Amino acid sequence: MATEYRNLARSGQISWVHAAEQASHVRNLTLEAMRGRSTPVGRAIAERMKLQGVTLNEMIARKTQELYGNTRFQNLTSHQQNQVFAKITEAAGRSNPRITSLMRNVKPAARGLIVLSLGLSIYTIATSDDKVGAAKKEAAIMGSGVMGGMAGGAIAGLACGPGAPVCVTVGAFIGGGLAAFGVSYFW
Repeated sequence: MATEYRNLARSGQISWVHAAEQASHVRNLTLEAMRGRSTPVGRAIAERMKLQGVTLNEMIARKTQELYGNTRFQNLTSHQQNQVFAKITEAAGRSNPRITSLMRNVKPAARGLIVLSLGLSIYTIATSDDKVGAAKKEAAIMGSGVMGGMAGGAIAGLACGPGAPVCVTVGAFIGGGLAAFGVSYFW
């Protein structure tokens, strides 16, 4: 997306201002869409790092300082202003390397926990005398644990406010645990 806007601006089909506006807008929409697909814990961590997308004016100030020091954007020549807009357009297509690295490490650990949980459920079913009954019970426990975790994380997020990853994580674990143990106990 950023490359496309850069190419359009370089060819003169759109202005650098328009390219920067569109790239910034799409970046912020993408940020919100990705947060919508996340878990309550993931969303809380993301909001803790950055509550909302960066505005175009914030990016203009940031890139102006990065390129030209403590000069005001209004004091730049039109060529220099276009360079600032070009940098904004380019930055809109780039991910944060720190976050990318963190996600590379967290994702396998989360998958590992899921595999471990599924493995324990399969073992429980395989060693049970009533395999159908054990499968139903394990499915109910896992389903309630997931739903309870989501509910616990959401409630903790409302109680602690946005960007409270520790609170949301604890709420998710407590909610998931209580739901799973509750279903297991009353089964």
